Amino acid sequence: MDWSHYHFRSVWELAAPPARVYAVLERPADYPLWWPQIRKVTPDPADERAGTAVFRSLLPYDLHVTAAHRLADPAHRVLEVTLGGDLEGWARWTLTALGADRTRAVYEQEVVVRNPLMRRLAVPGRPLFRLNHALMMRSGRRGLAAYLEAV
Repeated sequence: MDWSHYHFRSVWELAAPPARVYAVLERPADYPLWWPQIRKVTPDPADERAGTAVFRSLLPYDLHVTAAHRLADPAHRVLEVTLGGDLEGWARWTLTALGADRTRAVYEQEVVVRNPLMRRLAVPGRPLFRLNHALMMRSGRRGLAAYLEAV
């Protein structure tokens, strides 16, 4: 088993129509407005659908990640990016309607950790890394729900 390999899946139920949720999620430069653990997003000047982001959740380290557009399908409400840097792999949002004004947002991520410290701590730190991710996702869901309600 590669202890530096992770597959995450989070399901968020949001009180907003899927088209509205999609419109927010397709603008990663705005994620820091509603997701506190995403500290900074810097768009790539050569490609507005790519850029870098800095994350930090509960544990005291920053992750620096590059994201490049892989798929944006508003008809099927799917967004997907390729990840590089401290996390290498992919991430995907898939949205489905739960009635007219509710959305189920499924976030999936499959990555290999490239951050040297996290790789050295792969075995003993794995439960903490998974908890750290879960807390970040919970905060993101709350932040997005509040953002959708306010905007």
